[in-house]
Amino acid sequence: MGTTIQLTAADGHKLAAYRADPAGKPRGGIVVVQEIFGVNGHIRGVCDGFAADGYAVVAPALFDRVRPGIELGYAEADIASGREVRGKIPWEQALADLRAAMDALDGAGRRGIVGYCWGGSVAWLAATRLDGLAAAVSYYGAQIAPFAAEQPRCPALLHFGETDHSIPLADVDKLRAAQAGNPVEIHLYPAGHGFNCEARASHHPASAARARERTLAFFRQHVG
Repeated sequence: MGTTIQLTAADGHKLAAYRADPAGKPRGGIVVVQEIFGVNGHIRGVCDGFAADGYAVVAPALFDRVRPGIELGYAEADIASGREVRGKIPWEQALADLRAAMDALDGAGRRGIVGYCWGGSVAWLAATRLDGLAAAVSYYGAQIAPFAAEQPRCPALLHFGETDHSIPLADVDKLRAAQAGNPVEIHLYPAGHGFNCEARASHHPASAARARERTLAFFRQHVG
């Protein structure tokens, strides 16, 4: 369904992105933010799913900052490689690439963002630091806690697993307390890290389905 396009960030960096478009006029645009495994088959499938729901979707290849074309699996060696690459990309560069992806969706209507794993943390920072988003969704962003006090510029929806060993429930409680009174929804699921990804051993179909249902309703409300 999708195609590979090229984006150019404000600092001149050129990166690839996967784009998927709906059959008819888009309801709006969605930026999909990758896990530490690159824009792999799972992320492309996520994009295709949102396109089937009526949205124009762009997933920027954030790892192109280190090396173009990185796509990883889910074995321990892949996880180690993904973490190493992630550590070489400053938040500011990731946000610059997200801005380029947002710009690629000009004309599609209001724009939302959804991120998974590392991308969940990046999506939270996009919500607090970038203008032009109508909604932001984060799945199990393990690095949100240090930025819990930042104020989102759009409504935000955050999904966490109760048995996620990389995100203590104390961090979720910290986020709830810091965002009390703000348009931030936080949901917990009886699952671990990566529960949305069908290719991971931690996949929890019921939690994935419920989270996607909430995510789609959230985008319907705020994006279109």
